[in-house]
This record gives sequence, structure tokens and C-alpha cells, in this order.
Amino acid sequence: MERIVVKFGGSSVADGQQIDKVRAIVAADRRRRIVVVSAPGKRREEERKLTDLLYLCHDMAALGTSIAEPFAEISGRFALIVAQLGLSPALLDELDLFRAELEKGCGRDYAASRGEYFSARMIAGYLGGEFVDPAEHITILPGGRIDEDSYRALGERLRDPERLYVMAGFYGSDPAGRVVTFSRGGSDISGAIAARAAGAALYENWTDTSGILMADPRLVKNPRPIEEISFREIREMAYMGASVFHDEAIVPVREAGIPIRIRNTNRPEDPGTLITPQLSPASLSETEIAGIAGRRGFAMICLEKSLLSKERGFLHRLLGIFEEHGVGCEQCPSSIDSISVLVEECRLDGLEEVLCEEIRRRLQPDSLVVERDLALIAVVGEGMVRTIGIAAKIFAALHKAAVNVRVINQGASEMNIIVGVAGKDYARAVGALYAAFVPEG
Repeated sequence: MERIVVKFGGSSVADGQQIDKVRAIVAADRRRRIVVVSAPGKRREEERKLTDLLYLCHDMAALGTSIAEPFAEISGRFALIVAQLGLSPALLDELDLFRAELEKGCGRDYAASRGEYFSARMIAGYLGGEFVDPAEHITILPGGRIDEDSYRALGERLRDPERLYVMAGFYGSDPAGRVVTFSRGGSDISGAIAARAAGAALYENWTDTSGILMADPRLVKNPRPIEEISFREIREMAYMGASVFHDEAIVPVREAGIPIRIRNTNRPEDPGTLITPQLSPASLSETEIAGIAGRRGFAMICLEKSLLSKERGFLHRLLGIFEEHGVGCEQCPSSIDSISVLVEECRLDGLEEVLCEEIRRRLQPDSLVVERDLALIAVVGEGMVRTIGIAAKIFAALHKAAVNVRVINQGASEMNIIVGVAGKDYARAVGALYAAFVPEG
């Protein structure tokens, strides 16, 4: 029997009522045999996140400060869910043991991981499934890479297609056996690892939105959900700021060719967004673009030098200066006698004068200017390369909205067009671009 891995985010397991929805979703499809869960999320905006509370407990314990207040909030959340689900209170005894570990000085990653650990223990008991501790099967190497043997080890643990497994997300262990966490939101990665390890037919990621939207809903009113998007497109959009799905979670399933579907726990009838290795011919023919994504907070270092294009190694030396100071570069638009380097603005703090002085000393530009508060916006779509007039539509829309374009760049794949605008024009530019490609109604 083919299997589906289902991952439920924090909002989906925030309390007993939400976990009831999880049970109904799992029961609705016999193929959903592997469940990966996050720590319980916030029930109210003003509530503190469990993972933040766990970090706080660790840091306070390290300073010799009482953790009674934040730990009471943590144990209270779990005690309420245990009571709502009618589970045995024995799990709460293990929470007391964990408090002792915190006060004795357990590792920071270990402390943070217990939100997912206790969440999975509870949900496994409620669903009648087997609890799987990822620390016993997933090895995380330096730099966040996954040891390839993890897929074999976890696959062996999940081998029975008839059993229901519930695995904690967000963590694994290092080669020495110490618990190590992924970056925040890393339960998406855990689900993808489980899908690849089990050879799943599909990876369903259940959250509180009905898929990925074509634009940021904070900037565009009621943007359309994306029905189908490719791995390449979602990678571009995630890099440029789309935040529904953890971009690192794409790698394990992309390598195995396993599609992902983003679903809404609160609206399980919605189809959501399918992320697939290859777009269907219908999707390619029916959509001009996949979506629009962007980020603010960029700076641009602009150089001009006569006969720059004749000077061998100029770009290599320029980027080498940024590398020496640990500043990553985002884009490098250029012309015959000028070149600009875009970086995240925060990376220049305390380094702007040093970088500019090094550039002047080593490269002797005729002029050097630094522009701050820029935004980058990407219009993304696999079908763009085959569609005449995409660029014209982009720049006509920005012209009509009175938005001045400071940067133009297109990737070699011709799958996106990136424009840079002043930060003050960012929201207006995104709105204008969305309106140009998505007709009203």
C-alpha cells in the first residue's frame, strides 16, 4: 500500500480541539500512516510560543535563576491538552523529570526539542500510533546537512505499511548522539525526511492556510491561492520571502521526486497547493506566472569606472572584498562601465565604511555610492520563458503605479524577473504587479 506522510504545524496541534481535527484528517485516508508533528502553537496572539518558553527556561537555568514561572506555563499547556484529550496524566510525570534536566543544565537544543517530543507523545497516545523519536534515527551533520544513512535508518523504523507512526519534528541528533534542532520551522524538514525515508507517494503539509498564495496577503487583498507550483518555482519564491513552507524542506522530497501538498487543517475540503517536480501541461498553458514575492531591507553599492569591462578580474576582486568581511551578495547587475552589488542592509551595519574604503583602495573606481532601503520583488513562473510580453506587462504596471525601477535582473533560467524599488514604493509595486497579472473577479 502506498503511504502519505502528513505533517501538522503548531496551529494544527495547539489544543485538544485542533488535535481532534488531526485525528479526523488522518482517519479520512487510510494511506496517511506517518504523522509528523510540531510543538503546540499559540492559541491567542498574546500567548508566548512554547519553543520560546523552552529557550527561556534553558537560559534562565544557565544563569541560576528560577524557571518556575515559564515552566509552569509550559506544563500548564500540556496538562490542559492531556485533560482535553482524556489521556493518562502519566505523561506529566515525565515533564517533571524534564524540569530536573533543565535545572541541571541540559543542552539548549535538547531543551527546545521537548516541545515537539511531548507533542508527539501525546498525539501518538491519542491516535493509537507508535511514537518515533527522530533523535534515534536522523543524524544531522555540521552545517545542517542530513547524514544519508538517516534515510535508511528511519525507513527501517517506519517499514510496516499497516502501522500508524507519530514522529516528533524539528530535531535529530549529531554524530555523537546529542540532540540537535533544525532552524525554526524545521518540522517541515522532518516531514520531508520521513517522506523520503518511507518512499511516500505524497507529503502533505497541514497548516492554517489553504495553500500558498500568489502574493503576500498583507500587501494584496485576498490574493489567489496557487493550485500547482514546481519545486523550482517554490524555491525562488521562498528565497524572495514567501513563508508558508520552509524552503530547506524541499530538498529531501525533490531529490526523491515526491510531490508536496499544502493543506488547511481548519478547511480540509480545500485542495490546497500542489508542489510538484514537473508542472502539468495544463498548468503551464493556463498560467502566465506562479506568483509574486519580495523582501525589503537591501542596500546597493554602486561603482563606476571607465573601461571597467576591459579590466580582467575586476568582479573577482570586488566580490572578494565582500567575502573577506563575511558579507554575502544577493545580486550583481552590471553595464559596460558600472557594476552594483546588492546585499542585505543589516549586513552593512558597522562595515559600510570599511568595505567602501577597501573598494576605493584596491579597485580605484571613478565613483562609489551606497543606496539603502531598497526592496527586491520577483515575478516567478516556469511559463514566463514561453510567454511573449511578460516584461512589458511588468514595467507597464510599475509605470502606471508611478514606481521608479532601480534594479532589473533576470536569472539564467528565465524563470523570474527581479526588480528593485525604493522601500517606500514596495507595497504599491507588489499591488500593481498582482493586479496586472490577476484579473479582478
